[in-house]
Amino acid sequence: MSEIKLSCAVQQQVRDICDRHNNEPGELINILHEAQHMHGYLPEEMQRIIAAQLGIPVSRVYGVVTFYTFFTMKPKGRYPISVCMGTACYVRGSQPLLDEFKRVLGIEVGETTPDGKFSLDCLRCVGACGLAPVVMIGNKVYGRLQAVDVKNILNELE
Repeated sequence: MSEIKLSCAVQQQVRDICDRHNNEPGELINILHEAQHMHGYLPEEMQRIIAAQLGIPVSRVYGVVTFYTFFTMKPKGRYPISVCMGTACYVRGSQPLLDEFKRVLGIEVGETTPDGKFSLDCLRCVGACGLAPVVMIGNKVYGRLQAVDVKNILNELE
């Protein structure tokens, strides 16, 4: 069991989120969404606080966090990059696009650059198949991309 490393302010914010949802175990997913939005990710310490507030086992919280791909236990970069690997995007070249992001950033899927600027992930479908292949950076969608576009996109973000 790890000790709490979150600041007192963050601990209280997590408790407040739980309180706003009446500490109802049925509100776990909504609580996790709010907590992740506030903190950027859901570290073990935060999951323990939520479990204690809701009166449920930590294993239940952990099970939900690890089941849904939206949730993450690792901090993301300031610019989270998600390459769509859905059928339309894959057929239209998302794999070479992903390979170029990995090469240029020097990281693998699921990792964050040492400077904390970029993190790289894949997702199954953005719902913008007409723009395939698609990459999301934060909430912005980039469509009809090719590997040669990667450096320009990254330079725009720097």
